[in-house]
Amino acid sequence: MSLRSAKTAASIGALAALVAAFSRAPRTADLAPSPAGPRRVLRICADPNNLPFSNERREGFENKLAELVARELRASVVYTWWAQRRGFVRNTLNAGTCDVVMGVPMSFEPALATRPYYRSTYVFVVRRDSKVRVASFDDPVLRTLRVGVQLVGDDGANTPPAHALARRGIIANVRGYSVYGDYRKPNPPARIVDAVAAGEVDVAVVWGPLAGYFAPRQKVALEITPVSPQIDLPFLPFVFDISMGVRRGNDALRAELDGVLRRKRAAIDSILAAYHVPRTDRRAPRAVAARGG
Repeated sequence: MSLRSAKTAASIGALAALVAAFSRAPRTADLAPSPAGPRRVLRICADPNNLPFSNERREGFENKLAELVARELRASVVYTWWAQRRGFVRNTLNAGTCDVVMGVPMSFEPALATRPYYRSTYVFVVRRDSKVRVASFDDPVLRTLRVGVQLVGDDGANTPPAHALARRGIIANVRGYSVYGDYRKPNPPARIVDAVAAGEVDVAVVWGPLAGYFAPRQKVALEITPVSPQIDLPFLPFVFDISMGVRRGNDALRAELDGVLRRKRAAIDSILAAYHVPRTDRRAPRAVAARGG
């Protein structure tokens, strides 16, 4: 994988873990076995503990998208569950235990990507009652605030916000939150949003779908604002086109998935909206998270 693709893949919250996984064997589970006998199966590689994307209870938006695709293909969904950490693609998609990974960057080299089905962005997350407002990495106030940022590791394949802050010399006041987190707890990457609500940090830079889902679930009102710029020159993107991934060479399945993505555009948009996914590929107001309950 090239450095550019490594940074891209590593940048996306839970998707960062696609290049990076538990030593246990993958588990498979039927979602909708057919009582009428054998039928087509759509085998999905997914994380069992990673909302808003997926979980073992099929509550994530990628679970809902997988079900939509399966219905269109007249198939049943069977999951291979594996934590999206080191070795995820190697031990699932490339091992042949499943055929589709939901939610990969279009430029993700280990897989053959479909057409994108949404484009999202990193966002700044603040408490609404704090009166802190940040929209740009160049805002001088970032030098005086406690800043939370998602981290992958110390091997140079960190998230774009971590690189952007370091390039501006904003280091001493930055607190890192691993996208891996404590896997014994539900949805480990969500801790960075919890930290803003709890006042551990004044502002956090978070992958949009994660922030859009968990911000409204906090006990205090949070506000999210898309980061600026969208690309930090010469090439450090904060906005990504998200696709489904299949094994390289499986052009037939990719073509089928592309067909579903074209035909079911409205239904897909509805699912993403229900999970408050910030979008940069559609005209929409700035995402503001309301008080959770």
